[in-house]
Amino acid sequence: MLRLAVAQAPADLATPAARLTWLADALPGVASHGADLLLLPELFACGYNIGALLQDHAEAPDGPTFQAIAGLALQHGIALHYGYAERAGNTLFNAAQCIGPNGQRLVHQRKLAIPPGFEQTYFTAGQGCALFDLCGLRIATLICYDAEFSETVRHVATLGADLVLVPTALGADWGWVAQTMIPTRAYENGVYLAYANSAGSQNDMAFLGASVIAAPDGVEATRASAAPDVIYADIDKARVQAAQQRLPYLADRQNLRLT
Repeated sequence: MLRLAVAQAPADLATPAARLTWLADALPGVASHGADLLLLPELFACGYNIGALLQDHAEAPDGPTFQAIAGLALQHGIALHYGYAERAGNTLFNAAQCIGPNGQRLVHQRKLAIPPGFEQTYFTAGQGCALFDLCGLRIATLICYDAEFSETVRHVATLGADLVLVPTALGADWGWVAQTMIPTRAYENGVYLAYANSAGSQNDMAFLGASVIAAPDGVEATRASAAPDVIYADIDKARVQAAQQRLPYLADRQNLRLT
């Protein structure tokens, strides 16, 4: 069993320093709820709708933000999963990584699908899906738009993921994605899916909020409103196994005769 926290952080935190301060202030409360892992939104470290500032705030995976968050993870004994703008030479990636409660990196993931809009100006698509283990669970990361493809969630589920973490930056006009598509992705693969959005607005973009932890049967274990919040749920591997036995989509798809 893993106690998962999902932070729906304020979108209008203006600087990377302000974002780290918000996280440091939030963590004692998260720890008091017994959380093993905290999921933060897409590009949490720098902010999402910041235009060319993405280039200024991009950093290496072991850069200053990693050092600060590793210290916080170690201080509070909680794994911290956060999105950031990664710089690799002259190339930028929309990335996320998870730092374990011992301050060591557990996984690094780059966004696979770059959606229409400003992201295509700055970011290059990543490749491959990396899983990690925590509290007896296999955990995968998909970043925002990635989870809107049935193929990606199905892929990590077939790799053995029990829980899929999705840091996102979903705008206020995309409610169907958060309300319907994301729980469906959990249901059709028999996995937990945690979706961490921002709250409020940043520059001229309004965020939906509506972060959710969806259970393997598609039921919402917990759902945020539009305001900043931290939501919690217990992730039970037995519930994954039961869902996949009841509806063996992952096994039965191998028997489909499509041609």
